Amino acid sequence: MATSDAIVIKNLKKSYGKTSVLKGVSFRVKRGSMVALLGPNGAGKTTTVRALSTLLGYDSGTLTIDGYDVKTQPDEVRSVIGLTGQSAAVDELLTGRENLEMVGLLYRLTSRSARQRADELLHDFDLVDAADRPAKTYSGGMRRRLDLAVSLIATPPVIFLDEPTTGLDPRSRLAMWKIIEKLKSQGTTILLTTQYLEEADQLADRIVVIDHGKVIAEGTAKELKSKIGNDRLELTFDDIATYDAAKKLLVSSLTGDDDKSLTVTIKINDTNADVRQVLSKLSRAKINIASMAIQKPTLDDVFLQLTDKKDS
Repeated sequence: MATSDAIVIKNLKKSYGKTSVLKGVSFRVKRGSMVALLGPNGAGKTTTVRALSTLLGYDSGTLTIDGYDVKTQPDEVRSVIGLTGQSAAVDELLTGRENLEMVGLLYRLTSRSARQRADELLHDFDLVDAADRPAKTYSGGMRRRLDLAVSLIATPPVIFLDEPTTGLDPRSRLAMWKIIEKLKSQGTTILLTTQYLEEADQLADRIVVIDHGKVIAEGTAKELKSKIGNDRLELTFDDIATYDAAKKLLVSSLTGDDDKSLTVTIKINDTNADVRQVLSKLSRAKINIASMAIQKPTLDDVFLQLTDKKDS
C-alpha cells in the first residue's frame, strides 16, 4: 500500500571493520518531494545512497523505498529507482543514443520502445545534436546530462542524485538545475546529495544535515537558517580612522570586524529599531558610513556552525 513517504530510513548503521561510518541515520522523504543530504566529506552521504540503491550492504536498520524493503526485496527496489553517481557511468565508445537504447533493452523495453524513449530523453536533455556522436567526445556537462538521462530510461518514481553537478561550470550547473526542477515538477521523488549549499537552498523542499555518520539537523532551508541566529548589520567605512572610531563607539554590540575591508558587523534582533539606534549613535558622533547592508543567515552559516561542533 502506498504511503505519503517514498523513502523511509530508520536507524541505518554501517561499519567497515572497527570504523563506524553510519551511526543510526534516520529520515524520510515524502512522495514527490526533494530532500538534499548535506555534509562534509566523509560524513556518510554516499554510503547512505549506496545502501539505499542496493549497491552496498549495511549492518542494521530498515530501508524502505516505494513500499519495498531494500534488504528483502532488492529486485523490486531496483525496478523503482534511478541512480546518478558522482562520476558519469556511460560507455564512452557508444553514442549518446546507443547508451540510452542499450540501457532501455537491459530494462526489458522492446527495441521500438527503447528507441522511442531514447528520442524523448535526448530531446529533454538537449542532446539531439550530439545524439550520434561517441560519448567520449562530450563535454563534462553533456556527459552528466546523458548520465542522468540514462538513469531515467525506465521512468522510475524515485531518483538518487549523488553530487550530480560536481565539477561542472556554472552554466552547466544551471542547466542541470533546470532538468532536476523539471523532474520534481513531474512528481519524481528525489534524494540529492551535494556539497553546494546554494544548490540545496535552490532545489530542495527539505534538508538533512549529516556529520560523523549522524543526522545533526533537519528541516526546510528557512527553518535551519532561523536556528543559527539573527540578521547582521554590516557597516563599511571610507578610511581606517573612521573605521577605528566606529569600532570604539560600537564595541559593546560588535560581533565581528575586518580592518582590511574596513567593515564592522553587528547582530540585530529588531531590524528597524536596532538599525535606527546604530545609525543615530554614529550620526551623533559625526561618523559617516560608506555603505550599509543587512545580511540574513545563509545555509553556509548553518553548515559551518553545525559541522564545526565536535562529535559527542
